[in-house]
Amino acid sequence: MSVTTAREVLRGLAGSALPGWDAVAPLLRAKTLRKGEYLFHVGEARPSIFIVTRGLVKMVYETSEGGAWVKAFAGEGTCFASLVALAPGGVTSFSTQAVVESRVEQLDYGEVRRLASRHLEWQRAVSRAFEVYGLRKEKREMELLTLSAEERYQRFLDEHPDLAPLLSQRDIASYIRVTPVALSRIRSRLRRRRAS
Repeated sequence: MSVTTAREVLRGLAGSALPGWDAVAPLLRAKTLRKGEYLFHVGEARPSIFIVTRGLVKMVYETSEGGAWVKAFAGEGTCFASLVALAPGGVTSFSTQAVVESRVEQLDYGEVRRLASRHLEWQRAVSRAFEVYGLRKEKREMELLTLSAEERYQRFLDEHPDLAPLLSQRDIASYIRVTPVALSRIRSRLRRRRAS
């Protein structure tokens, strides 16, 4: 089985080799997560960039009433961070949990910033990572604000056919921002339409 590496992901973002990698490699911290295990919880100081090298994790916002909504999923080859936690004194605004057994590599953001201040290639990697994040976030906001729940579900299935079989219906419902009961109704409606 091929495992993606943080080096491959960051090099892909930069579009070229990254100078100083030999000094960075020992700073990477890898963690293997069992299904359901948390990488971090909301409110933790985690000024790091995380790269999923195997598996799938979900990022979850928790409500004051004890509920939770899935913000995003990150599969193999995806990097993510809690942007709030990257600021001096910042803490994570969401929790991250493994959907399946996963491996995640962590790199201190201060080290990445230091490298970006000295090397154009690292600047490109950081810039591209923020660009990808911004595009993903804008698309997600547009879907939540302009599409019906049924349209969001159909788009999720169309764009993420590889994820759907790995996820519980509760996680899918949470991601498209409906209750599990509402998702069940949507699925029934779609099945009836396909059958007729």
